Amino acid sequence: MEGKVTKQDILNDSDFKELTQQKKTISVMLTIIELILYFGFIALIAFNKPFLASKITSTITIGIPIAIGTIILSWVLTGIYVRWANNKYDALVSKVKEKFGG
Repeated sequence: MEGKVTKQDILNDSDFKELTQQKKTISVMLTIIELILYFGFIALIAFNKPFLASKITSTITIGIPIAIGTIILSWVLTGIYVRWANNKYDALVSKVKEKFGG
């Protein structure tokens, strides 16, 4: 592009719009999944303590693997976002920067 690039030029660019839409989509999806996961676990604690207290072995209750699973799934969701950002988001950001000389 020649001349001075304005904020409006960037905001109206189709690549920038695609970039922001993709980021919004993945962020909302992963946030909803995380909230369901976390609040689902909290709801189990609040409303079904006997289930969580059920013994798997003589010393381990079912609540322990569920809690560990909640933590691990949170890490997995973070990993999904990082992988997406490295493979898709960074490429789109570079494309927009090249277009506008950034």
